Amino acid sequence: MKKILVTGGAGFIGSHLVDRLIKEGYKVRVIDNFSSGRLENIKHHIDAKMIELIAGDLKDPQMALKAVKGIDAVFHFAANPEVRVSTTNPEIHFNENVVATFNLLEAMRKKGVKELVFASSSSIYGEPEDIPVDENAPMRPVSVYGASKAACENLIHAYSKLYGLKAVILRYANVIGPRLRHGVVWDFINKLLRNPTELEILGDGKQIRSYIYIDDAVEATVIAWRRTCTSYEVYNVASEDWITVDEVADEVIKAMGLSDVKKVYKPLLHGVGWLGDVKKVALKIKKLQELGFNPTLNSKEAVRNTVKKLLEELDYE
Repeated sequence: MKKILVTGGAGFIGSHLVDRLIKEGYKVRVIDNFSSGRLENIKHHIDAKMIELIAGDLKDPQMALKAVKGIDAVFHFAANPEVRVSTTNPEIHFNENVVATFNLLEAMRKKGVKELVFASSSSIYGEPEDIPVDENAPMRPVSVYGASKAACENLIHAYSKLYGLKAVILRYANVIGPRLRHGVVWDFINKLLRNPTELEILGDGKQIRSYIYIDDAVEATVIAWRRTCTSYEVYNVASEDWITVDEVADEVIKAMGLSDVKKVYKPLLHGVGWLGDVKKVALKIKKLQELGFNPTLNSKEAVRNTVKKLLEELDYE
């Protein structure tokens, strides 16, 4: 059975992926610097001695070498997930995403590790003219976060061509579910916990997004990894539909049992919420469906389930 490294394995998507890999009998090593990952996400595996944990940072090349030693495949999910941070502190995303990825690739090259699954993002498309977009749409990121993911994809492509690395690139839409601690759903819940009568919405509420539930995202990840035969392949990972930020707000308000909530909009130019935000992005998933993947929940159902799970985690009644 393969031994797998999950970078960022204490994070939101990473920890759910660890759950799945352990359930299927793989030996798993996790490296995480805990800048956004949380120990409680994987504590049950640590207590059961089911994983090997390295509390370390891929920005350190020696730590990257240590992490990949004896590994057969790498799932690279370590990154700073806060898109808004890239506007105010772009250096964070350069270091956490680009530098860390370069160090990991170099470590894999030196240690002869030949399989990589990389968590990219729909943000690499920027503001597409038409939606949904397929994998051939141009990379035109409008945030440093999106640009850092695009840079990582290009680095990985070069390593694939130069050094025989087999790479699967997954461009995720908004992945949501239990353990989520960033993004619009988490943001709305916390704002309404502080003030149940009013909800601040960054933007005009008409921004369009695709949401995919974490269980579907992990299933897509495993399918893409197992069924890709080429040396370098890119897949969009999303549900088949999309909803507005306003609709997300309505689902959160409803799930929390609130009524008469006043929505206060804070739009910038073109109705976006912040510099680097996009008005609309949604993904075609035909390529992934041809491998046998089909999401079980649509965007609205994913939001509904997520709010329910997060409120349970917060002991909300």
